[in-house]
Amino acid sequence: MRTNPHQERTRVAVVGAGPAGLLLSHLLSLSGIDSVVIDVRTRADIEATMRAGILEQGTIDLMTGTGVGARLLSEGRRHEGVAIRSRGESRRIDFPSLTGRAVHLYPQHEVLKDLVAARLDDGADLRFGVGDVSVHGVTTDTPVVRFTEADGTRVELACAVVAGCDGSQGVCRTAVPRQARTDYFHAYPHGWFGILTEAPPSSDELVYAHSDRGFALISSRTPTVQRMYFQCDPAEDAAAWSDERIWAELRARVNGNGFELQEGPVIQRGVIPMRSYVVDPMSHGRLYLAGDAAHTVPPTGAKGLNLAVADVAVLCQALERFFHQGSSELLDSYGRTASDRVWRAQHFSWWMTSMLHTAPDADAFGRRRQLGEIDQLTGSRAGSAYLAEAYTGWPFALTNPDSVISDTVRRSAERAP
Repeated sequence: MRTNPHQERTRVAVVGAGPAGLLLSHLLSLSGIDSVVIDVRTRADIEATMRAGILEQGTIDLMTGTGVGARLLSEGRRHEGVAIRSRGESRRIDFPSLTGRAVHLYPQHEVLKDLVAARLDDGADLRFGVGDVSVHGVTTDTPVVRFTEADGTRVELACAVVAGCDGSQGVCRTAVPRQARTDYFHAYPHGWFGILTEAPPSSDELVYAHSDRGFALISSRTPTVQRMYFQCDPAEDAAAWSDERIWAELRARVNGNGFELQEGPVIQRGVIPMRSYVVDPMSHGRLYLAGDAAHTVPPTGAKGLNLAVADVAVLCQALERFFHQGSSELLDSYGRTASDRVWRAQHFSWWMTSMLHTAPDADAFGRRRQLGEIDQLTGSRAGSAYLAEAYTGWPFALTNPDSVISDTVRRSAERAP
């Protein structure tokens, strides 16, 4: 016999305990707005999510300004530039001289660990390992999120707002009826063959390499574990590649003129597709999408996690106005405000990808045009400044002067050089 679900209530039901959901819950708590966060994954699974972690200046400032950035500053590595490598030569883009800003290398799973720990220390209501998640009544004033607890208890969580932060495969995106949304999708003709290797760093900063054989990226994870990628066919079988074949391909794309990769055992390998996606609108009734639930970008521009942070910065300001002042004005404009940055990031990621990757049908003209574009970028202060500005991140949209977000951004601006 089926028992009635356990009835609960909160102001904001946050579906998804990734960067968007956890940070939104954290920011709301600073403003006295209660939330419940649920995720189908266990805490261990969430904290083991291995993704790149280039944090924009705004992300760094928001995390540190709201009390969850201490370990980021102590263990993350500040990067003040990147190298664009072409024809065997490296040309550095210096961020501080061009923008006064920088980025930090700090893996996403470390960000998640920090946010989970902070929320639990604050007594937050986080529910891991739930199942059968569904969202109902979002076009009413009393939406409901239904789910099954890890112990089998059925829960019906009533709320005023649902924050859909459950990623590209979650239930929230599909809770927006197909006839009520437009899906913008682009599949790139290349994938990234990614490896983790036990080796010392090959460079103090990231290296983006263009070559006749295709793109490569040299990054880092820790002082002893490095992350590297090279362009490949999206259908490539990573298991078919030996360590030596991988290193031979990377050498051919990156080494030369005094630059030599530091090599070691390959401890992880895999192929990721390159896709762009945006849903419009980013809301439906009282359901508001953020992070990968609303958009995905190719990893070339290092925008994924940072876009999630920018989304919830806008959403938190709107929710503060809604709950504290009874105005839905900012909630109504949330999608329009957030999507401005989303489409900037889509363009930047597409531009970086198109400039540095070799298209399958590339002809001699196309390859020479790419070289001219790289020369223009690296040989011009204006070109370099565009990359530096976009890479280190645009300012957050300030829509509510009374928000904890606005206070943090103002303090950051006062500290800036």
